[in-house]
Amino acid sequence: MKNVLKKIVPDFLKPPVKSFLFFSRDVMDRLSYNGMVPPRSVNYVGDGVFLKTGREFKNYFLKIANLKPNERVLDIGSGMGRMAVPLTGYLKEGEYWGFDIVEKGIDWCQNRITPKFQNFHFLHSNVYNKHYNPKGIIQAREFKFPFEDKFFDFIYLTSVFTHMLPLDFENYLSEISRVLKTGGRCLITFFILNPQSEQLIREGQSTLNFQFTIQPGCKTTTENDPEAAIAYDEEFVISLFDKYGLKINKPIHYGSWCKRDVFLSYQDLIFAVKN
Repeated sequence: MKNVLKKIVPDFLKPPVKSFLFFSRDVMDRLSYNGMVPPRSVNYVGDGVFLKTGREFKNYFLKIANLKPNERVLDIGSGMGRMAVPLTGYLKEGEYWGFDIVEKGIDWCQNRITPKFQNFHFLHSNVYNKHYNPKGIIQAREFKFPFEDKFFDFIYLTSVFTHMLPLDFENYLSEISRVLKTGGRCLITFFILNPQSEQLIREGQSTLNFQFTIQPGCKTTTENDPEAAIAYDEEFVISLFDKYGLKINKPIHYGSWCKRDVFLSYQDLIFAVKN
């Protein structure tokens, strides 16, 4: 469609046409899932491609993590339901739980998804994050997930640890291990620093310039707002997974964020199994 528009639409008409197509896709997305897709104007995470991203990760959940329709799932950082909505037609016999630190996302999901799918539950956790929830009252490094031990079959986090400081990251990983069943799986996205990604950053190729060191093995793009984007050294990440009994299934699926030639998604993706 983009190539066609370039050929047939004069330059002075392209912005209105683009806006019209954007609006049309928004309407179709919202209609196709019966009011569960938020308007792009209020969707506060990602690039606005709500269903496309959700479907992409549903595919990873099924093909990489072998998600079954009767399993109990935890979505950490559930947002406005971007990952949850595509799963509503799949987890027929299972159960979904999602929590997020941004209250408006939880409100949306509780009002738009749970009434249609009683096995989808959403909780607000008022955890402090300088970038996303500066009024939060609980420190992430002290937060305990509101679930009993070995409760979940599968846990995923998309673009959560990319906004968390080291002690917060470690506590969440410890909690993930606690609430996962033995043999349970987790799928987590990162910005991973290794020789290839660091070389691309130095060359100015990367979409993100992780130039400020928070501590050895951890860098950010923004010194005065570190949680805007955080990257971790690959060996540090591997050591923490090992510490909390989460065995990484290699290879790590590297992302395109640093402009590498071979990638799976935008962020780096790690799949692991609880020992």
